[in-house]
Amino acid sequence: MAGIGFELRKILKRDNLVSLLQAYSYAALISSGSWVLSIVGILIIGLLSYTVVVPSEIIVQFQVSITYVIAGSLVFTGVFQLALTRFTADRLFEKKTDIILPNFHAVALTVTVSSGVVGLLCVMFLFPQQSVLYRLLLLAAFVIMCNIWIATIFLSGMKQYRSIVWLYLLGYAITVVVALGLRQQGLEGLMAGFVIGQAMMMMGMMALILRNFTAASFISFEFFNKHMLYPSLMVVGLMYNAAIWVDKVMFWYTEETSQAIIGPLRASMIYDLPVFLAYLAIIPGMAIFLLRMETDFVEDYDNFYQAVRSDASLETIEKHRNDMVETIRLGIFEIIKIQAIVTLLLIVAGKAILTWLGISTMYLQLLFIDIIAASLQVVLLGILNVFFYLDKRRIVVWLCTSLFFLNIIFTWMSLQLGPNFYGYGFAVSVLIVVLAGFVMMSRTMARLEYETFMLQ
Repeated sequence: MAGIGFELRKILKRDNLVSLLQAYSYAALISSGSWVLSIVGILIIGLLSYTVVVPSEIIVQFQVSITYVIAGSLVFTGVFQLALTRFTADRLFEKKTDIILPNFHAVALTVTVSSGVVGLLCVMFLFPQQSVLYRLLLLAAFVIMCNIWIATIFLSGMKQYRSIVWLYLLGYAITVVVALGLRQQGLEGLMAGFVIGQAMMMMGMMALILRNFTAASFISFEFFNKHMLYPSLMVVGLMYNAAIWVDKVMFWYTEETSQAIIGPLRASMIYDLPVFLAYLAIIPGMAIFLLRMETDFVEDYDNFYQAVRSDASLETIEKHRNDMVETIRLGIFEIIKIQAIVTLLLIVAGKAILTWLGISTMYLQLLFIDIIAASLQVVLLGILNVFFYLDKRRIVVWLCTSLFFLNIIFTWMSLQLGPNFYGYGFAVSVLIVVLAGFVMMSRTMARLEYETFMLQ
């Protein structure tokens, strides 16, 4: 993601308050823009349809259906996301750009076929009471979303960050307009609007990819060559996405905390709303994470390895290593500081915000816990980012796998203990993994010179 750093450093060189605000705004837009637009788009469709769509339960069915599509497609494509990014980056470094597009086609074909088969089996056997049109639209939405995640991660590898945000903005604008135009058709109309908008977004992404790359052949499966494949990154992508969603799934399918919505799909109003608000509250932390990690840290990282490659003195190498450590420390401290401020503001204004949104103030305690958990997740992203730069993939696998299983264990315990403990499962899980990450990062940085020279 160093291409983001280049853009941010260019803005910060102006060295004034306006450039600083521009840099933070740009970082926030790049880091959070796509999923914020996704959430806001679905909410707008729901809010503007309540007076037209009867019964109103149809809107909840639509929103829950799309939530499952997004969650399922993220976990399903997690296997390919990081591995495809690394494959693309390696080929760009080797200047073998002619094989990038054919391999993207191979991954897209694999994802389309596999998601189509899995999705078809699900809609055939899990939704016998729903209309054929609804099932077809649900299948189409799942397959399209899987391809959108692959195209998004591929465009990120090409450093097309602004284009990604604009495509998401255009795609969800079309989604909202078409869904509102078809809302009188009920659930199928809302689903059709979503599918059409996402299909337009996917076509825009494909056009951008085809414009940036040329290839001698249409398709190539070198990505799946065992010498080019990164199984550890495939595990990380799967486990991280699964870890983020597993507590939500457990609340959805616990009888006391959820209700049936449509077919086998359930939702937990007591858990979902605070989690949604908490993830909106981490946008400042995400901006800090991107700004610090992709500017200061990348610069110190480059200086360290440039010193190693140019046979610099041990004193110079150690100085750049110490600069990296200090940048990491300051970056993570800034994330914690800004999220602590946001949390305190929400503690003060939380009751008023919930009342304004028409949400029961009984959610207040759970909201605070979820904000803390989401803030810790941003810190975890910072830690994982450092390990990715240092190519410590085994450590990342261990951390993500631990988060998945700890989240299952502690969420189950919180469900057994009752409502006063809801939300603590995910929060405690992330806290433990963050603390373990700090310990491992400290040891890694202390041994960095040794491992750089001795393990080649």
